[in-house]
Amino acid sequence: MKKENLILWGLVVIFAIMMSVPFIIPHTGIISLFGIIPLLCMERIADLSGKKRIWPYHYTAFVLWNAITTFWVCNATIGGGIFAILANSLQMSLVFGLFRLSKKKFSGSLPYIFLAMAWIAWERFYFDAEISWPWLVLGNSFARTTWAIQWYEMTGALGGSLWIWACNLGLFGLLVSLSDGSFFAWNRKARIVSAAGYLAILIAPMIISGSIGKQYRNSMESPEQLEVLIIQPNIDPYNKFEAMTQDQQNAILEEKMEQALKDRKGDSTAAPLLVLSPETFTRDIICGDYPRSRTWRRFTSFLKDYPNVSMLFGASSYEYIMSDERPTATARHINDGLWVESHNSALMTDGTTRTEIFHKNKLVVGVEHTPYPAVFCRIDDMLGGVMGRCVGQGDITLLNVRPIEGQAIPIGCAICYESVYGEYYTDYVRKGARAMAIITNDAWWGDTPGYRQHLSYASIRAIETRRAIARCANTGISAIISPSGEILQPTPWWEPAVIKAHVPLREDITFYVSHGDITGRICTFLFMLLLLALVVRFVTKK
Repeated sequence: MKKENLILWGLVVIFAIMMSVPFIIPHTGIISLFGIIPLLCMERIADLSGKKRIWPYHYTAFVLWNAITTFWVCNATIGGGIFAILANSLQMSLVFGLFRLSKKKFSGSLPYIFLAMAWIAWERFYFDAEISWPWLVLGNSFARTTWAIQWYEMTGALGGSLWIWACNLGLFGLLVSLSDGSFFAWNRKARIVSAAGYLAILIAPMIISGSIGKQYRNSMESPEQLEVLIIQPNIDPYNKFEAMTQDQQNAILEEKMEQALKDRKGDSTAAPLLVLSPETFTRDIICGDYPRSRTWRRFTSFLKDYPNVSMLFGASSYEYIMSDERPTATARHINDGLWVESHNSALMTDGTTRTEIFHKNKLVVGVEHTPYPAVFCRIDDMLGGVMGRCVGQGDITLLNVRPIEGQAIPIGCAICYESVYGEYYTDYVRKGARAMAIITNDAWWGDTPGYRQHLSYASIRAIETRRAIARCANTGISAIISPSGEILQPTPWWEPAVIKAHVPLREDITFYVSHGDITGRICTFLFMLLLLALVVRFVTKK
């Protein structure tokens, strides 16, 4: 192998390692501010040497990055994990390939600006795509370096993506000017301005973050608070219903509730309290006919002795439809004239049997959701129904803690994967959520970085919305996340646990919640302008 090829492959590996570290090792987000430079150097060296085929290098770089950070998906589904790694890498590589194409018509720094805008536009599009896996949004690399991103309350995670690109491209530009000698050809003032400009881009967001963060040092203190009880039952999801019955699982939760609430039994003057249990805790909920569920009957009966206690639990729920023809593309046929649609749901109930339900909207492709159902559901039927057919409810609705006296307390409940989607998540707050809950089941991935990454993304959501989060995970990590993104009272992995805490109830609205993803919209607009200019240059002679 030529020495030049060894250098190129070495830069590929360095890029993959540098960009993976922030997602795996806590407090290392700063590395991402320099992590893309090896990839840019690889492309420049290959370009200057006249190498024609660079695609294998940058595609391999993205595959390695995706594999190192998200290999754990294969623990749940080998085929799905491999597909996610290869397909996500392909999209990244296509964006980089478009940048390479732009260099044929754009000169100077313009292709690199085009690359940054194209990348962020793709990240924003990915949040709403039918097949969506936005786990490695660049701004997420700061999920465990929250001291540096308190300003996400204004920009959201894509503001972090823009910061990462600005720092990488700024330093890369300085390195290029040093290597070709142009830096020293500039006058003294130009050199000072260039270096100072880069340092400002690098350091100013951290200073701003520190200033904003001071306002939230006591963010868990508030005149109004809600007491929460988080129960981590620690049930293996792979043999959940084979190893024990639903009644046995219900008994685990009831026993822990009884121990934690013994001082409140019969006390109608006690302050409101919310009990949380994890995602898909039960599978016996029939929409609109809750008394048919043994789980619902058991919990509502138990709660009659505990006034002002509400319970939020996850469920696989079902809606039965009588129809001579298929009522929807996602419906499964049971028998003559009977169809069923399934949901991944969160239910809120109490001792009065009042019940509210919310169906998860952001569904995991393949496992829960069949993309483009009009086409793929028919193919799935021919394969015997191997893909998930869960249906979301479309709009976000809130669940309410309803005390005997006083106003209801609106709570937003993000179910598992929904906590990855920043702009979607803000809808809970826009609709009036005063605190947030996240219920999840991360045990499918085993003891890998996956569940820790998922937990860390909740810190970003807390900063963006300034809403405290009560997070309940089946096997861990359950925790309280403060409005400043601090993770409090984290539970051990794969151990039964109970958290009792108070979360602040807030009504303030952040700039990001109020205005949405302005960073993403602006970058998408600029990308479209640059893309149009590129097309014009290709179709014109000059």
